[in-house]
Amino acid sequence: MNQHSRGGSRRNNENRAAANRAGQGRGQGRRPGGQDRPRPGRRRPASAEPPRDVHVADGVRLQKVLAQAGFGSRRACEELIERGHVEVDGVLVTELGVRVDPAAAVIHVDGLRVQLDQNKVTLALHKPHGVVSTMHDPQGRPTVAELVKNREERLFHVGRLDADSEGLLLLTNDGELANRLSHPRYEIPKTYVVTVEGGPVYPRIVKDLTRGVELDDGVARMDSVKVLQEVTDATLLEVVLHEGRNRIVRRMLDAVERPVTRLVRTRIGPIRLGDLKPGRTRVLGRVELGQLMSDVEM
Repeated sequence: MNQHSRGGSRRNNENRAAANRAGQGRGQGRRPGGQDRPRPGRRRPASAEPPRDVHVADGVRLQKVLAQAGFGSRRACEELIERGHVEVDGVLVTELGVRVDPAAAVIHVDGLRVQLDQNKVTLALHKPHGVVSTMHDPQGRPTVAELVKNREERLFHVGRLDADSEGLLLLTNDGELANRLSHPRYEIPKTYVVTVEGGPVYPRIVKDLTRGVELDDGVARMDSVKVLQEVTDATLLEVVLHEGRNRIVRRMLDAVERPVTRLVRTRIGPIRLGDLKPGRTRVLGRVELGQLMSDVEM
């Protein structure tokens, strides 16, 4: 065999070896049929755990519980379940026949908590000017208790408004909801419409309020400040903040030399004052109560 033939044969052998190596690389870790072989030293990811069984044998049918909570007829509630809108204790339920314990189950519809305890009630109250945010006042001043004296429930107020302020106040007999709404962890925003005097509210003042102003008990910040209207001797503002310190809005505006002449709270989280008249109450609706409970992770 001449030198040229030996060189060609060597190149062919090298090409075949390279092709074999490439083929081995492409097929490495794969079983016949395209399935991967486990690589040494690696585990397959664990399969998802099956959902917890939320069925309670001696409970109440889920669609009946939803219907009693105001979600429509039983047939309408069955459709909610079948379409994947309902969770029980964090588990999505899509099959009919599931029974639950209404006293223990945590049910959400479209992410909103359902209040199953019909003995619990939450009210929105429009607190008038001059009324004290307490259920009893040793000085004999008018209290919010007088505005709900026709209610049978033992209610307590969530947070407070000083006597000179007015607007939205929540009252409830749900202790867990009240505690969570009052806890700083959940940072429920509150909206106020405020009239101030002392001159225009310049952009630098807005910046100071949102960056933070120094008070006797530490720095306080507003989430937002919006000028609604300006007249010769007064400015109407909408301010939002989640802090709950005593008279926080008045003290912050005093710190920037814009004292408050009127303060009305118009919103707490998803709950709006709306056109509720001073001294009047209304029971929170199913959707807004569910939003409020979800905001505090109930």
